[in-house]
Amino acid sequence: MATSFKLIDKQLRLPGRIAGLFMRPSERGLRFLHRALRRAAGNDMVGAVSRTVSIARSDGNGMIRTRIFRPHNAPATLPIVLCLHGGGYAIGTPEQANFMRVCAGLMAVRDCVVVAPDYRLSLDAPYPAGLHDCYDSLLWAKENAAEIGGRTDQIFVMGDSGGGGLAVAVCLLARDRGDVAIAFQMPLYPMLDDRQINPSAVNNTMPIWNSRFNALAWKLYLRGLVEKGEPIPTYASPSRATDYTGLPPAATFVGDLDPFLDETVHYVERLKAAAIPVQFQIFEGCYHGFEQVVPTAAVSQAAVRFIQEAFAYAVDNYTAAQPNERYASKSTSAHAK
Repeated sequence: MATSFKLIDKQLRLPGRIAGLFMRPSERGLRFLHRALRRAAGNDMVGAVSRTVSIARSDGNGMIRTRIFRPHNAPATLPIVLCLHGGGYAIGTPEQANFMRVCAGLMAVRDCVVVAPDYRLSLDAPYPAGLHDCYDSLLWAKENAAEIGGRTDQIFVMGDSGGGGLAVAVCLLARDRGDVAIAFQMPLYPMLDDRQINPSAVNNTMPIWNSRFNALAWKLYLRGLVEKGEPIPTYASPSRATDYTGLPPAATFVGDLDPFLDETVHYVERLKAAAIPVQFQIFEGCYHGFEQVVPTAAVSQAAVRFIQEAFAYAVDNYTAAQPNERYASKSTSAHAK
């Protein structure tokens, strides 16, 4: 997709150009950016109380540092949102300011418990390490719902960019394993297709994230598979999946200049074809992550309103009983007869 700065929304142009000065599409550049994000990260979320827990990894390789955020003076039980930060699978932290703002925005419209794991990144540990950490955190949230004040029938998954790709992968894995039910998914402008052949992903030169960054990020994330000559599984690149039945209702948005435009559209179309409810919007003149880079822009505020309203609707309308709860319910009914 041929791209030009003239196509960018006027309020997004200068901030995008400035941000681009600090981003270099190289492994060294990503490490520099990751260190900067870590240094600039905060510790608290506006309007919430927080704590840090350590979750044991199922592969026995240490612990997952995970942040738990909960509104002040909230009801006893709330929806649980597994929040997965972005960064192309390679960089980032759950405390980075832009991501904390997204999570706080959800909490502002509906009280919820945010579970945000500091999952392993591809710069140090390629697929499937990060996905395993996210899924282990999901299972932990289900098993410890009472302890963190969460509802087991309203477990949501949200992520942006690479975190959005992980959110979709977690939903696919949960459906296939059948050990946890997810009631709603919010993969925002998700990174889904390693093949990078969609028009929006080819020759994209937009700021923040473009074709060069995309190629590097997928190379880092999949290098463990590529080095072994193994096929790319759908849990690594969800656009390769052919069956989307049984996935939870969804909401997402994407900018029309984002390299992930086409893969997001394709994902939405496949969900709809599987009769899964989806709320979706494309925002014109917008590059990747625009609403986080320039939160004051009118189009950014429109995108935030859209996803917050979708989240509020989900909290008010979507539930999913856990497998053990469904079994218990059937057993109780059988005994009653």
